[in-house]
Amino acid sequence: MDWTIDNMPSMRGMTAIVTGANSGIGWEAAKVLAARHARVILAVRSVQRGAAAKNRILAETPQADVAVMRIDLADLPSVQAFADEVMERERKVNLLVNNAGVMAPSYQRTKQGLELQFGTNHIGHFALTLRLLPALCKGRGARVVTVSSMAHTMAKALDIPYLCGDGRYRRFASYAQSKLANLLFAYELQRRVQSRGLALQSIAAHPGFAATSLLDNGMFAKSTWVRPFARWVNRFAQPSEMGALPTLYAATHPDLVGGEYIGPVGGMRGYPGIVRSSDASYDVDAAKRLWDLSLELANIRPDDWIALADAM
Repeated sequence: MDWTIDNMPSMRGMTAIVTGANSGIGWEAAKVLAARHARVILAVRSVQRGAAAKNRILAETPQADVAVMRIDLADLPSVQAFADEVMERERKVNLLVNNAGVMAPSYQRTKQGLELQFGTNHIGHFALTLRLLPALCKGRGARVVTVSSMAHTMAKALDIPYLCGDGRYRRFASYAQSKLANLLFAYELQRRVQSRGLALQSIAAHPGFAATSLLDNGMFAKSTWVRPFARWVNRFAQPSEMGALPTLYAATHPDLVGGEYIGPVGGMRGYPGIVRSSDASYDVDAAKRLWDLSLELANIRPDDWIALADAM
């Protein structure tokens, strides 16, 4: 049977965080989670846009419990401050959706000097997830859903020298590497929490070919022809509400155990189910190397990760 939001269970009593929830599939996912009675935190870079997104949700679900909190995934102190505030205010988090991202911008760096796509799409979410570990699993059914992309298949292997800035930069190659990193992280997180017996599931998802806001944040953001180009692309893409279904499936399907990859079963579009990512994404040695590098770049010591996990 085709899986839709009608198959979702109630989220009453649960707290969900969605990064990049002011537009696109992040907003669609947050809207549905709120309609299913979750307390939803819109984790956004612009509080003004976040407030507008919250108002759009409340217009459809007036009784929704929605909060807006600022986070800049390209600035690690902002990630730390966000996590500290969440743990102080919420005490528990049942669902973290690592959704925000940038795609194919001109060469830029994060506040800590990392290439923007790798620093935002992977390192920012890596740091956020680990910083929130004490709050995760305090409630029932805790999950981390990391949103990747079909573009990860363009990266045939993890290229750490390239990610660390060896002088090369190609917009879409860097995007593909960051999306491969998302998958390697999601699978490695599952292995590590499982080995420690932690009640947390890590699941990856991708939206297929869906209409999102990535064009507005990426290489065409300042172009005068972005809007007609985006309209042309969106003629062939499935709508954002369909693109959000894999995220929602990964977040709520009761039969998942962790370590799965959820996407449209038809490939680029359609209803969600368990699919397979590229061979490179299942490279355990590459995942371990990426984990160690990510700890270093996120300024998290190995002992700190263990302490954060044990604090759960």
